[in-house]
Amino acid sequence: MNTVAYVTVDVFTSERFVGNPLAVIPDARGLSGDAMQKIATEFNYAETTFVLPPENPDHTARVRIFTPTTEVPFAGHPNVGTAFALGQQREILGKPVADKMTFEEDAGLVNVTLLRSGEDVTGASIRAPAPLTIGETVADELIARCVQIDPRSILRTTHAPTFASVGLPFAFAELDSLDTLGKAQPNAAIFAEAAARHKEDKTGFSLFLYTRSAESPWHIRARMFAPLDNVTEDPATGSASAALGAYLTSLLSARDAEVKITIEQGVEMGRRSLINVDVSKSAGTVNEVLLSGSCVHAMRGEILL
Repeated sequence: MNTVAYVTVDVFTSERFVGNPLAVIPDARGLSGDAMQKIATEFNYAETTFVLPPENPDHTARVRIFTPTTEVPFAGHPNVGTAFALGQQREILGKPVADKMTFEEDAGLVNVTLLRSGEDVTGASIRAPAPLTIGETVADELIARCVQIDPRSILRTTHAPTFASVGLPFAFAELDSLDTLGKAQPNAAIFAEAAARHKEDKTGFSLFLYTRSAESPWHIRARMFAPLDNVTEDPATGSASAALGAYLTSLLSARDAEVKITIEQGVEMGRRSLINVDVSKSAGTVNEVLLSGSCVHAMRGEILL
């Protein structure tokens, strides 16, 4: 019977069984796209990654990312977790492991740097593969009905609810308090209505809600809902965190800025995650977004094919 090896890691945490779980297939050679989708559906994690030989031999690998229902061009926590998992190996598809990697993905090239404590790999930092794009705004009442909150609790001081992306689009809305954030409950029927009205997100309607700390505007608590993509709630959403960091930095009046952001997510689920986002802005344009976090191993085994 044919088998393929897998590992799972918890991403954006240094504590096992919290953070955001990820399944990684370190050598997916021979697997069809259909087989990859079935494996991702079986794991039923937010994402599962499949590592393949790169098209360009100068790059580390081609990485395909699947949710339980579809393939996506880019996502943050799968890149951080995949780099961490590969960093534990001596070789990646026959090539020596290096602290700097380049992943080929549908959204573009993803540059990765392993994070270490002494000799031990503890996590990874990735550079967002695409420039910041800002999409259409979303009505307050639609956001409110999606998560069953009072529309008056949506803040517009910094921005109206809107789409933004650095590789994968999300709708973003700032809320007035942790209490409101904690009360949010997704309504799948309204998410379907929102997806029909806004077609920027090809997988449905992914909503990232956040509130800023009174002590520090760059310490953010967040929740992400995407029920149409089988993600009732996600404990850590790196691609959304990177896009939010880029978007908020773009709104600063200063034409040049270096911003460090900490995003805490998954608290309400009992899977607290800490996501670090570093954004550089020069001459009025966001030109670099780095996403980083710690990881821990959880499981390893074989899939029967």
